[in-house]
Amino acid sequence: MKIKVIANSHGHLDHILGLAGLLSTFARWEAIDALEIWAGKHALERIHDLLFGVVLRGARPPMRIDLVPVEAGTLLEEEGFRLSAVPVTHRGPGCFGYVFDELARRPFLPERADALGVPPGPLRRDLVAGKPVTLPDGRSVDPEQVLGELRRGTRLVHIGDCGRTDDLIEACRQADALVIEATYLEVEADMARTFGHLTARQAAGLAAAANVGQLILTHVSRRYREREVQEEAEAVFPNVRVARDFDRLQIRRPEE
Repeated sequence: MKIKVIANSHGHLDHILGLAGLLSTFARWEAIDALEIWAGKHALERIHDLLFGVVLRGARPPMRIDLVPVEAGTLLEEEGFRLSAVPVTHRGPGCFGYVFDELARRPFLPERADALGVPPGPLRRDLVAGKPVTLPDGRSVDPEQVLGELRRGTRLVHIGDCGRTDDLIEACRQADALVIEATYLEVEADMARTFGHLTARQAAGLAAAANVGQLILTHVSRRYREREVQEEAEAVFPNVRVARDFDRLQIRRPEE
C-alpha cells in the first residue's frame, strides 16, 4: 500500500513534526510499504532536512519515502475525482491550496431501470459505465435510457496559510465549501498583513466574491473568542462555521 500526504504550507516546524508523527504511526502498519509527501519545492527542502536529519537522524526509514514537488495545476485525476493545486501568497515561495473536484457525471435513474426490467447487479453497473446491455429476455437497453442529465460534482477548496485573496477568486468560484484560515480579526489587519495571514472579514469577502456555498474558518488565534470570529465573518457572508479540532463535516451540493 502507498500513502500520499499533501502539505499546503511552506514547511512550518509544527507541520513537519506532524509528518514525523504520521511516519511513526504508518511504520506500525505492515501493509504500508511507501509514503509519498507532496509539497512545494521550498517546503520539501525543509521537510527533507528535518525528517531525515532530525527525526530519523541518519537511520534507515521504516518504508520508502518519496518527496514529490507540487506544481500548479492538476495533481491527480482518477475514478471520477480530480485534485488540483493553486498557488497561494504566503511567506516564502511554493505555497499551495488545493481544489477537490468530483467530476461531472450522469446519475443512474433506478426507477427507469426498474420500468425496463433491468435486474440489480452487473447489468446496471455496465449501464452506469456507459455500456449497452442485453437483458435475459434478449432485449437491449442503452445507457441513454437509464441515465439522467449531466450533473456537476461536489467541489471543496482548502486553503491553508494565506496573505491575500484577490488571486484566489476564480479557484474558489462556486465551491460547495471553502476551508480557509482566519488567524486575525479586522482590528489587527495590519498584523495580518505583516505575517501573511487573513482576517475573518477577508476570508468572508473571498467567500462572497467567489459565491461559495459554505465558509469554514480554521487557524483561528486563541486570542479571540469563537463568537467574535463568527460574527465578523457573518457580517460579510452568511453561511459560516468556525472549525474545531476533530470536526467532521460532509460537503454536499445545494440540491442534495
